[in-house]
Amino acid sequence: MRLLIVEDYAPLRESLARGLRDTGYAVDLTGDGTEGLWYAENHPYDVIILDLMLPGLGGMEILRKLRASGNTVHVLVLTAKDSVQDRVAGLDLGADDYLVKPFAFDELAARLRALVRRRYDRNDPVIRVADLEVDTLKRIARRAGEVVPLSAREYALLEYMASRAGHIVTRTELWEHVYDFAAEPGSNVLDVYISHLRRKIDDAHDKKLIHTKRGQGYLLGEDA
Repeated sequence: MRLLIVEDYAPLRESLARGLRDTGYAVDLTGDGTEGLWYAENHPYDVIILDLMLPGLGGMEILRKLRASGNTVHVLVLTAKDSVQDRVAGLDLGADDYLVKPFAFDELAARLRALVRRRYDRNDPVIRVADLEVDTLKRIARRAGEVVPLSAREYALLEYMASRAGHIVTRTELWEHVYDFAAEPGSNVLDVYISHLRRKIDDAHDKKLIHTKRGQGYLLGEDA
């Protein structure tokens, strides 16, 4: 899943990016509000983490512009402004959640997982496709009850495909949701990772779950 962090305090911004990348997210980041709005308007993020007090363009204005343009990306406001009036104003402008600094990283991560589930209309943190289970809390996968060892990138690809189970996912979608802006993946990187996933998810089982749709993309599901 792909996140955008718009936070002007560099140590916090970089620390958040490291922690979230370590847990498998693709992360873009900026400390400038105007640049943050450009990122948000031009890339399909799953969640935006948005500070309110920013140079260039304030977080409230970013939120107002996004909602006015019809952009429905989930936004988690992360700010030191902790008054009831501030929280009400942010939520009324269309924020999906509001977390006050200082905060615990584990709580932030839990709120992000909840927002991602809402984005893909899921209440259960465990996604089930046939005998495959993708546990988005523990960030592990099981096939027929056995844990499947996955790298962070492999897990990220699998989670996104599982969130779209039964639907064709294009290569562009996978790039946009699993790789951050600076990654610039090579043309065959996805093929390599999909091959790894097939070997780990399908090779030991008669029922194949990962299917290639030529000229379209990939599909995770019981039926090809």
